[in-house]
Amino acid sequence: MKKIIALVLAALLVLATFAACSSSDKKTLTIAVPNDTTNEARALLLLQDKGYIKLKDGAGIQATIKDIVENPFGIEFKEVEAAQIPNILQDVDYAVINSNYAISADLNPVKDSLAIEGSSSAYGNILAVKEGAENSDKIKALKAALESNDVADFITEKYAGSVVSTVENPGDGYDSSVDYDKLAGTKITVAASPTPHAEILAVAKKILAEKDVTLDIKEFTDYVQPNKVVDSGEVDANYFQHLPYLEDFNKENGTKVVSVASIHVEPMGFYGGKQTTLDALSK
Repeated sequence: MKKIIALVLAALLVLATFAACSSSDKKTLTIAVPNDTTNEARALLLLQDKGYIKLKDGAGIQATIKDIVENPFGIEFKEVEAAQIPNILQDVDYAVINSNYAISADLNPVKDSLAIEGSSSAYGNILAVKEGAENSDKIKALKAALESNDVADFITEKYAGSVVSTVENPGDGYDSSVDYDKLAGTKITVAASPTPHAEILAVAKKILAEKDVTLDIKEFTDYVQPNKVVDSGEVDANYFQHLPYLEDFNKENGTKVVSVASIHVEPMGFYGGKQTTLDALSK
């Protein structure tokens, strides 16, 4: 009897040791998310939608990692500047990346992502101007060019779902209320991120050139200066951000930049780094 008890205890000890080793061998999963408020919230909402975390009730487009109430996979979040996330993808298990930065890093949001955000118009990328300039002929002409069939077709053909037009009724590229004869010879300056915004603006540039209006596209790689140069009057408009980001920026910086049109949306993608499948996140 004593031998049996001893054998049972020995077996239990082996199982306990094995379980402890297995537990200690289990590595923490790391996920990189953007560190700016609105894009971090988008990333967390995407992860919640996929069942990987749960946010507290009421957490919406201002959610942060502090709002996570359930983390069943023990995920460690790395908050990183959105533009830099593709550069550290190999150092984390997964990452949530804005499509414009994914495309710039030669990642195809549709083909390469393991999961992708729905095309919510709430995050439509906008044409924005300094408050008070909304109804100037310059801005109305630029808006009409961006809301054209040519631009909508370009977005569909060029990006194949990685970028989606949000313009419901594209037109011919011109605004009937604008006196293009008086506008001839004018230059419109617009601040934009390189991909896809500057590429899309290049199509609008051709439309405006037909009316002898020059579109000067100034490329920026950060999310701060484009709003500042518009607010200061140095640049006529910008095209790089969604409305929630702009509203948050105005609140924090005292700027007065407003949206005049939503042109496209860039669904966020969930990409594998060290992990190449979603197996590590399966229960």
